[in-house]
Amino acid sequence: MAVTTALHLLFLFFILFVSTSISDAKLRVKPHAFHLSVRKDKATLQYYVNLDMGDPVARNPYVNFFDLVIDLGGRFLWFNCSGYDSTTYHPVRCGSKRCKIAKGTHCLNCNGPIKPGCTNNTCGVEPNNPIQQFVVSGDLAEDVICVSETDGFSSLSDIDVPDIDVPHFLLGCVDPNKFGVTGLLDGLANGTRGIVGFGRTQIAFQTQLVSAFKLPNKFALCLPSSTETGFGDIFVGGGPYFMPPHEEYFIGVKSIKIDGKAISLNSSLLSFDKHGNGGTRLSTVTPYTVLHTSIFKALVDEFVKKAEAKKIKRVKPLGQFGACFDPRNIANTITGPAVPKIDLVFQNERTHYRIYGANSMVKVKNNVICLAFVDGGSEPKSSIVIGGHQLEDTLVEFDLASSQFGFTPSLLLHNVSCSHFRVF
Repeated sequence: MAVTTALHLLFLFFILFVSTSISDAKLRVKPHAFHLSVRKDKATLQYYVNLDMGDPVARNPYVNFFDLVIDLGGRFLWFNCSGYDSTTYHPVRCGSKRCKIAKGTHCLNCNGPIKPGCTNNTCGVEPNNPIQQFVVSGDLAEDVICVSETDGFSSLSDIDVPDIDVPHFLLGCVDPNKFGVTGLLDGLANGTRGIVGFGRTQIAFQTQLVSAFKLPNKFALCLPSSTETGFGDIFVGGGPYFMPPHEEYFIGVKSIKIDGKAISLNSSLLSFDKHGNGGTRLSTVTPYTVLHTSIFKALVDEFVKKAEAKKIKRVKPLGQFGACFDPRNIANTITGPAVPKIDLVFQNERTHYRIYGANSMVKVKNNVICLAFVDGGSEPKSSIVIGGHQLEDTLVEFDLASSQFGFTPSLLLHNVSCSHFRVF
């Protein structure tokens, strides 16, 4: 897709998005699409959204507004429900249709006072902490969530469009006190209360929204690069890529090029099986792209050669990074440091995801920038995990109905970013 075509379509999307939302609000018909604002945490580099949950009549903003970490591979929305108070909260019963849809794993009972996270004959699910890589036991419940279709676009209209309440939304409720769970939120951004999962399941966040309002089964995200200014975006309901049946997203990377030259690698590592081993996966909870050791070494070696040809001075590697440089003799461009470009090539030579300096490099300390790729070992589950840093400032769309993954060129090429998207 050409740059101009992608951006014209993107601009048209925003115009249609706003005008339709306002009209729909007046006529009280279904929304055109949903929108969530995305923030980036400075300490963990994770991305999170703020979600309004619970009784829409007696909603308490100091109790039921939760920051939740975005996980592309998460099966559903789950949160620490200790102290949660909502009259519209209802546990899902064991053996019920909704329990089966959620693939409930067991039946839960509780000896304490009945409250969210402590009920009887309740469908059990297994919330996953993707940072610490452990699962816990949680209750499957349903409640009202509130989602905006125009949040963040008030500057484009003087009309105040109300948020939309989505009833009977399935979610995971975990009370750490029930089973003496420790470390439930360990590793997650400070202040967040759980995970909002966008995986390929029937109870994933986007799946429930598009199903409830019969919207196109797709979502798009624009991850912000800034942790201090602006918001990124997620659109629900709104590129060639093959996705096998799996709860996470895999893209068919066929080769990797640096300034046009393909690196030498074992092509079998780029294939994946039905269990999700090998291949390439996208992740919003992984800060930097993680590579199989052999791919990592090949990438670093070729990148260093290309950098030396540009007379870029290499310095001692720091931390988890394999190649670091002195930025003082590197030109700064609209797309970041003028370092070798990295292309993830898909089905053919014309279809590739280009990574410029802003997404390939990270500042580690004064006068040191490093190649933002990490060695994942010789036996990782996925050969390539594309991290959040490499996805920032690009609009990425997941069309689940057609199993396609689409993206625009870097927005930095046009002097805008996901952190300042609304200047369009």
